[in-house]
Amino acid sequence: MGRLDGKVAIVTGGARGMGAATGRLFAREGAKVVLTDILKPEGEATAAGIGPSAIFVHQDVREEADWAAVIEKTLQRHGQIDVLVNNAGVVHSSALDEMVKEDIERVLATNVTGVLLGLKHVAPVMKRQRKGSIINISSVDGFRGANGLTAYIASKWAVRGLTKSAAYELGPHGIRVNSVHPGAINTIMGNPHGLPLEELNKGMGSCPLHRAGAPEEVAYVTLFLATDEASYVTASEYGAEAGWSQGYFQPALPGYVPLETDTRRRN
Repeated sequence: MGRLDGKVAIVTGGARGMGAATGRLFAREGAKVVLTDILKPEGEATAAGIGPSAIFVHQDVREEADWAAVIEKTLQRHGQIDVLVNNAGVVHSSALDEMVKEDIERVLATNVTGVLLGLKHVAPVMKRQRKGSIINISSVDGFRGANGLTAYIASKWAVRGLTKSAAYELGPHGIRVNSVHPGAINTIMGNPHGLPLEELNKGMGSCPLHRAGAPEEVAYVTLFLATDEASYVTASEYGAEAGWSQGYFQPALPGYVPLETDTRRRN
């Protein structure tokens, strides 16, 4: 028995990274998965690798017509939609006074409008069913600020907020809406230069676990929210960010001995 047996899930941005990991995990847990992405060849390959329980639908989440097509194709094939994972997103780095309007609009259109359109188009289906789970992928940067990422951070705070509003609007219809906040994840977006994991982890000294995460580690958090195990969870935010948002690590504190060098510790 899988944790998602009998459920149909749409995962946007499913061609690679966290979206692909989520699609694979959902399929292993018994779901019928519809992966969508603007990256058509990669998305088709990912769906084919998952097997017959997954299909790929080409989609630009910024386009309302594409959302309508995804919903229609999913219903034609499966007759229901139980889970929507709004995972598609883009990042842009720029100093505040060097930002270009087109880049701001691209980030907000993908990361915010795309999520809102997903909510809009899946809501009528889930309302008819009187059930459903929507998981919006925000970011650790939906909890905090950082230089050079102003447009991206604005978009991820927006996702955090709109999740709570949607949870209140859709809750009376049996629909749960939650957000997941990944930290530094070893994907093309999170590791654009393709650094070896050992090198990537060297920059993670400020979080308690001292390492970057794998896409699958985020997918398991999303999985919980998609299952009936989370039937009483809505309007909530789940960090998958190694505690990065909660403070900062000070290894030079008096009396501090790193775990790996502390001979006093025993298993």
